[in-house]
Formats: sequence, structure tokens, C-alpha cells
Amino acid sequence: MKDNNVKIIGGKWKRKNISFNEAMGLRPTLGRVRETLFNWLGQDLNNKKCLDLFAGTGALGFEALSRNAESCTFVENNPSTFQKLIENKENLKADNAIIKKIHADFFIKNNDELFDIIFFDPPFVLDNSIQLIEFIRKFLKPHGVIYFETNIKLPENFLEIIKTSRVGKVYFHLVH
Repeated sequence: MKDNNVKIIGGKWKRKNISFNEAMGLRPTLGRVRETLFNWLGQDLNNKKCLDLFAGTGALGFEALSRNAESCTFVENNPSTFQKLIENKENLKADNAIIKKIHADFFIKNNDELFDIIFFDPPFVLDNSIQLIEFIRKFLKPHGVIYFETNIKLPENFLEIIKTSRVGKVYFHLVH
């Protein structure tokens, strides 16, 4: 299996590679999308506790850790993808990366932690992703935000959209 790479674009690991295997539904978040997202969030995420749900490559979570996030919990159930997350954690010496090999639905039903930032980038084939946002909102600390990436434009009255943009066929949003 061929290794693919994504570069971290900012922070202490800027220009370091994260490797990943190809997997069904896995789409690394584009560099220019991550750049826009971290301009929205701020470059320094000091004291922020993050969740990377449907972690995939882990690009969003490792990007947050590179920018001083206190911790990031990565949730991934694909065995090969999970293994790459472990390898990337070791290569980056990312001690504050907590990687869990469980299904996102199980995590959502059993989580009792609160987060400042939730990266929610589910496979586009997942048809209940908009409903899942309602569930994961209860994991936000006061003033917390959810980054949501999808292939559909969200309705104007959907939640509280702070920022939204689009690159190609990918819509991405920051919501409360």
C-alpha cells in the first residue's frame, strides 16, 4: 500500500508530513481550506481542547496541536487509518494526541468530555451528518465551535453559522 502525505501548514510542525493510506471515503482537508480555517480560529490555540471526530488523516487535529492546542482527541475506526494516526503521533512526538479506535457513533453516545473546538469532517456518503451536529453540540464548552465540512450548502437558518466558505465542491463552516 502506497503512503500518501499531507503537509502541516503552520505552527511548530510547519512543513512536516503526515502520512496516510488510501481508504474508502477518506479525503484529506485541502491545505488552502486548513489555512482559511486556522485564520478563522486564530493561529495560536493555546489552552484549547480539541476533538477530531472522523479523524481520517488527522490533518486537522495535528494542525491544531502544531498551533499549541492543549490536547486533541482523534476518533477513527478504520484499522489502517488508525495505525497511521499512531505512527504520525510517534513521528511528531505529539504526546497530547489521544487516539481512540472506536466508531464515531459509539464515541458520541458515550462521551462525557467537553471541547473548545470540534473538527467534524465525516465521509460525504454519511447521510445523517447534519443530524449528528445536534448531538455533538452538547460536547462544546461555552464559546466552543464546530468546524463542519460537507459537500452540500447548509440552509441559512442552520444553527449559528459564524463563518462559511467553499473550495470547489467542498463547503466548510464554523458553527456554534
